[in-house]
This record gives sequence, structure tokens and C-alpha cells, in this order.
Amino acid sequence: MSAKKRILVVDDEPSVTRSLKLNLESSGGYEVRTENDGTNALVAARSFRPDLILLDVVMPDIDGGDVATKLQADPLLHDTPIIFLTAIVTNEETKGRGALIGTCVFLAKPVDLAELKKTIEGNLRR
Repeated sequence: MSAKKRILVVDDEPSVTRSLKLNLESSGGYEVRTENDGTNALVAARSFRPDLILLDVVMPDIDGGDVATKLQADPLLHDTPIIFLTAIVTNEETKGRGALIGTCVFLAKPVDLAELKKTIEGNLRR
């Protein structure tokens, strides 16, 4: 049996992180840690060493783009795939486009769980 993949979910909305954690862990393939404060995301990532990070774009304390820049500048984390989650666009606007922010994929919130899992697996294989 292969080890569970570690996913860090960073979103300022506890209901979002709780829902994603429950849904991803129920699949059996993931160990999920959540962080609701963007300023703590780097510390959480350094201690958890995730295989992938789900990152909200719009947060009150620090924006997801700034968090991603800090993560990608960290020697321990620079290769960790990031999938942005955002309510700025709709699911219809991102369908079939391979939507990117910089080099990172992004998905519209509320996120479709089947699409999220497919995107996670695709990024973990890179």
C-alpha cells in the first residue's frame, strides 16, 4: 500500500478547510492539514512538508499570490505543487481551459470535488 499524500489546505474560511479536509481524507488517499491564516501558511508548510498545497487566492491578511511567492522561494518547498482556489471566477469560466495563475493551476470555488481530485492527482504526477 502506498503512503498517503500530504495536502495542506490554506483558506481563511474554516468551513471551506473543514469540508475539503473531510472530503479528501474520506477518499483514503490523503492526509490533510488545514491553516486558516495565510500568514501562518509558510510555517505550517515547513512543519507538515506537504506533497501539494491548496491555496485560497483572496484572504484578508495576505493574498494567496504573496503566500505562493514565499512558498516557492523556500528551498524546502519550492517544488511543492500549488493549486489555487478562488471565488473570483466561476466554474464555467475555467472549464476546459487549463486555467493558470503564473505556473499554478486554479479552480473556481465552490470547487467540484471530482474535478479537484483529478487536478490534485494530475499535479502529484508532475
